[in-house]
Amino acid sequence: MNKAGHTITERQVITSAANADVKLLRSLHERKFRKQTGWFLAEGLRICTEALAQDFAPQRLVFAEGHEQDSLIAPLIAACKKQGGRVLCVKPALLERISRKDNPQMVIGAFDQKWSDIAEVTPQQDACWIALDRVRDPGNLGTIMRTADAVGAVGVILIDDCTDPFSLEAVRASMGAVFNVKIVKVTTAAFTSFASHWPAQIIGTALPASKDYRMAAWQRPSILLMGNEQSGLTDELIDVATDVIRLPMRGQSDSLNLAVATGICLYEMYRDCPE
Repeated sequence: MNKAGHTITERQVITSAANADVKLLRSLHERKFRKQTGWFLAEGLRICTEALAQDFAPQRLVFAEGHEQDSLIAPLIAACKKQGGRVLCVKPALLERISRKDNPQMVIGAFDQKWSDIAEVTPQQDACWIALDRVRDPGNLGTIMRTADAVGAVGVILIDDCTDPFSLEAVRASMGAVFNVKIVKVTTAAFTSFASHWPAQIIGTALPASKDYRMAAWQRPSILLMGNEQSGLTDELIDVATDVIRLPMRGQSDSLNLAVATGICLYEMYRDCPE
């Protein structure tokens, strides 16, 4: 229902960018409004359906006019209404304004952010976590979440000033994994304190390391510790690692993309520690 108490149905087509819900959804592109509301945007039928499969029902659901009877959208509409959310049918041009890109997908959902606590990082059997030090690129973070989900990792630990995992760019790159992996945010001090009591492997990556990543004692449970895209891990974090490795490079490049390097390490761990 809207503020006047009228039932909103998917047949009412919203055409104005001044609509309160449209303005709210557009504001979620900015981190400060995501923090204020506790919501974030997810775009596309596949990602929104994945959210529903993980018991995330949208607080707002927007879809393009002409898809009112789409059988794949119906479960999303039902879930949104069941929890008291609002469903908006809009003109395609308005959907572009909400998504801020040309040719947007036909569905956008606003979902509750879900954060986990460092206390949830426990060394249960076969558990794997990825700790990221000051990751700045949302595409890298989203891709890492996607790869983490692919290898069955539990989640990611964001250390200090990281990009927002709930930005639309990170969510897009995660391809729905943002709903499947746990997300923890801590300071360096909190992580180093936690790491001092962690009873299993913490494998860090650093260019000065002498050990080839293929020679590491990969095992689970474990934490894979990856550094900032430009400067790598801080000395403070390198000190808490039980093993420090490097990925050899034969060409002229002096570094690998963070998401690529993380993926290589995770699949090496997966190869050495099969289910």
